[in-house]
Amino acid sequence: MAVRASVPRKSRGADARTVLRSGVMSWLPHDFVHPVRVPLPDGGHHLRPIREADTPLDYPAVMGSRERLWTIFGPAWGWPVATMTYEADQADLLRHEKEITAHQSFNYALFDAGETALFGCVYIDPPEKAGADGEISWWVVDELVGSKVEQALDALVPQWIAADWPFQQPRFIGREISWSDWLALPAHPDA
Repeated sequence: MAVRASVPRKSRGADARTVLRSGVMSWLPHDFVHPVRVPLPDGGHHLRPIREADTPLDYPAVMGSRERLWTIFGPAWGWPVATMTYEADQADLLRHEKEITAHQSFNYALFDAGETALFGCVYIDPPEKAGADGEISWWVVDELVGSKVEQALDALVPQWIAADWPFQQPRFIGREISWSDWLALPAHPDA
């Protein structure tokens, strides 16, 4: 949902990486298969890659928590702007869906079991800053801040990344490093 430039980043190692048509190295191994559903331990929620079709659930989730989300993501990503329209969110989700398919970056939405509500997102991106090979951040809607669902997500994400993703140095932005400290880091050499 964040409006960010999505340019495939060069990889530091060509051993198991794929050269994209553009000649740029992919940031993930060529045979990497991203997870399509990740259950939370509570059994009532799960993560899955976001799609354009999720706009009816995503838009109210984002705009209902927009002020808090802006304090988190605004300085780094300029998102979510107060004037974001439903159509702009829909276009953004279509971009995310295409990036996921191309393995350029990933946005996993947090849903209830029936996918009748969207409760947050997890972003898994190529590194923009030096010292990491993947950058991960996430949020939940205002009504879940401090809840057992947020606590379960906070515990799950680092474990999931360690178990299912090919990163040696993942960085958890807003968790192990503040957004302001992240912004002050030097750019990743391949960014």
